[in-house]
Amino acid sequence: MMRENLQDLLYLIAVARERSFTRAAAKLGISQSALSHAMKSLETRMGVRLLTRTTRSVAPTEAGERLISTVGPRFEEIEQEMRAVGELRDKPAGTIRITAIDFAIDHYIWPRLSPILPQYPDLKVELIVDYGLADIVADRFDIGVRHGDQVEKDMVAVRISPDIRMCIVARPDYFQGREVPRTPQDLLTHDCITLRLTSSGGIYAWELSDGQRDLQARVEGRCVFNGVYQMINAALGGAGLAFVPLELVQHHVDNGTLVSVMEHWCPTFPGLHAYYPSRRASSRAMTVVVDALRYRS
Repeated sequence: MMRENLQDLLYLIAVARERSFTRAAAKLGISQSALSHAMKSLETRMGVRLLTRTTRSVAPTEAGERLISTVGPRFEEIEQEMRAVGELRDKPAGTIRITAIDFAIDHYIWPRLSPILPQYPDLKVELIVDYGLADIVADRFDIGVRHGDQVEKDMVAVRISPDIRMCIVARPDYFQGREVPRTPQDLLTHDCITLRLTSSGGIYAWELSDGQRDLQARVEGRCVFNGVYQMINAALGGAGLAFVPLELVQHHVDNGTLVSVMEHWCPTFPGLHAYYPSRRASSRAMTVVVDALRYRS
């Protein structure tokens, strides 16, 4: 009975995390009907409803939330300890899951991890592109990547990039018949290529600063993307103004393919940092990955 309860509790946590029997069953590698039967059996044994089911979603009841919040962290501790014991072998092993924006993965993370993977055949990495501020603990990531000023105080943070200069760029012929913008207010009359944040669903407000004033410009335009490279391609195609890291478009600016405007309003953001809970620092696989990602000026 104890073994059955433990398995069904793991299933319950998966359903609560995915908010879907279909997605949870796929991740667990079992059929949806088997998962549903297991949840009903657990509720019967406990004598209380743990999940509220609708035609579109499933969510924990108050009793389910209480149970999950109590046993969930214990299962995580067991997993982490088993992982740590397994890593007492001669070589680092296991999967390190990292969430970051595409720019960070392409320019800093993958170029530094790809050379070390042949050295550690038992080490795996999973890189997930996400522009939202993910809760890496709740979403079961080992490492998150954010600008230094966005990292929560209770996390271990390691710099992986220099400070990042931003810029506003457009193709030169975009300005034919248009005034070149000089202030944030001027942007309201322009076609701005915008970024949709997948976590909130909102449009990213351009964070501008002239050194004395910081403001968020809520620009609009006809093209919306959820990745920086698509925004750059749209700017190169003449779709409008894009607010992007200068590093990504410097060669286009240098050769005149793109024009940089409002440079005195474009800020320099703190460098990107890899962050993770302190309890993960003891993992040998984490040590190898974090050391590879560390920025060395």
